[in-house]
Amino acid sequence: MEQVKLEIIENKPITDSVFQMKLKGNISGVTNAGQFVNIKLDGLYLRRPISVCDYENDTLTIVYKVVGKGTEQMSQMTSGSLDVLTGLGNGYNIDNNAQNVLLLGGGVGVPPLYNLAKKLINSGKKVCVILGFNTKSEVFYENEFKELGADVTVATADGSYGVKGFVTDAIPENYDYFYTCGPEPMLKAVYKFTKTSGQFSFEERMGCGFGACMGCSCKTLTGYKRICKDGPVLEKEEILWED
Repeated sequence: MEQVKLEIIENKPITDSVFQMKLKGNISGVTNAGQFVNIKLDGLYLRRPISVCDYENDTLTIVYKVVGKGTEQMSQMTSGSLDVLTGLGNGYNIDNNAQNVLLLGGGVGVPPLYNLAKKLINSGKKVCVILGFNTKSEVFYENEFKELGADVTVATADGSYGVKGFVTDAIPENYDYFYTCGPEPMLKAVYKFTKTSGQFSFEERMGCGFGACMGCSCKTLTGYKRICKDGPVLEKEEILWED
């Protein structure tokens, strides 16, 4: 974990409620797809955890949805710098023999899959990406994944774009591993409908973001784990769902 000041070099809406922000500075603490950062905002006590969408050299890209005071404040920033904790979370592990890899993202669970897709494709793997949204106006990053060389399918719950239904309605027959990120109901469905091993990135309310407060603990087959420190990525085989 590193605490750094990062300069805002871009902050733009990509849908009615979703923004893409690019930050510049020392991002050496970010080393893996699926990690997150924790951002300090003026006047707010708790930092805001935001997943890393992409990182390269000295530039970090985050994609966030405006859902409360913190993200509303972020959406209005056009310049200046942010106090950021970087390198949080374990991220995805791509050290396996899978060749046909499936990525499933729902809503703001889509961004952390972008750098993952880039890494998988660069390592020679075939990548199929399924993006799930409620409606056409919420769709983002479809073209960005296509530009990486991924096979992309979009599912919308209301059928206004792409496949009608959820990400699980678009799962192909041929894949030998999967990665996913999204809201818990989606993750539960992915767990049920997938036939191989895989990795789940959990969205969880966090206090500190680095494992001190124990506020985001969850029970697994190997005991309690902190989503912010031991996760947010968990293996399919260790997950215990609570009713």
